[in-house]
Amino acid sequence: MVTIKDISRACGVSPSTVSKALNGYTDIRPETIELVKKTAREMHYLPNAAARQLKTNSSNNIGVLFVDETMSGLTHEYFSSILDSVKTEAEKHGYDITFLSNNFGKQNMSVLEHCRYRKCDGVVIASVDFESEAVMELVKSEVPVVTIDYAFDNVSCVMSDNVEGAYELASYLIANGHRKIAFIHGELTSVTKKRILGFYRAMDEHGIEVPNEYVIAGKFHDPKFGQIAAGSLLDLDDPPTAIMFPDDFTYLGGMNEFERRGLSVPDDISVAGYDGINLSQVLAPKLTTWYQDADSIGRQSVIKLVESIEKKRISEPEMIKVSGKLLKGYSVKLLKH
Repeated sequence: MVTIKDISRACGVSPSTVSKALNGYTDIRPETIELVKKTAREMHYLPNAAARQLKTNSSNNIGVLFVDETMSGLTHEYFSSILDSVKTEAEKHGYDITFLSNNFGKQNMSVLEHCRYRKCDGVVIASVDFESEAVMELVKSEVPVVTIDYAFDNVSCVMSDNVEGAYELASYLIANGHRKIAFIHGELTSVTKKRILGFYRAMDEHGIEVPNEYVIAGKFHDPKFGQIAAGSLLDLDDPPTAIMFPDDFTYLGGMNEFERRGLSVPDDISVAGYDGINLSQVLAPKLTTWYQDADSIGRQSVIKLVESIEKKRISEPEMIKVSGKLLKGYSVKLLKH
């Protein structure tokens, strides 16, 4: 492994000069700095991470707390896109990422203990039970934290505008002549509560009463439940003309139920999804859905976290809302008004 002494011998300068050049000091000649950096690159020099950590009290390591209750893990396209963006942006800022949990090998430790064990400079939290004791302990600790899609008073949050998404989807269905609109939503999380708010806000603005049986509490990312819920709506004495699903993947179950009954989308039933994953745009017919900007959510969460780590004294907790956009497919029929 190449050392600072190797570089100093190659450049004909002292080890202290090499150290200053590599660490941004400006009390040496610019041409010397350039020579040292060029030589270090050519010799494939890598700084000693352990020594750097002792000197700066920073590990350049970001923790990621991600617990997916649907058990789809990194195959969940929306969350995998967020996590990929987190990784890419962290690397741009010179940070590695470590996934955190309360089970590490044969040791049972809290998430905060795992974070401290890995010496994480900060943590991005996504898709967890935010009200759990483990998460609350982490949020209340000295560790800088940014949450995704959940707001605490004392930490920053990057949030998809879920009120906007559900509102715009419902409004689009209404604009296409639908008045009997059902809403299958996911588990009753803060995300779901905001989507329910957006749905009812759109319906209220157009003077549309929503029967209680049109709103079904369900599960995210669960096609089997999507099929059951769609079937129960179609069995009503006065079934809806349009159904909003909790996400694009869950809609696959509804699609199976429509096919089983010999119904055609959108001729017999109109549908809308949520997330805007790639799959939604290759279905036949192409699904009308709300695209969540997963890349921006992941990127902005890391930018804010790095600010919280590197500029603690001036970084202020804030809520950052990320807008999405309506993807108009061919799954919504235009009804006569």
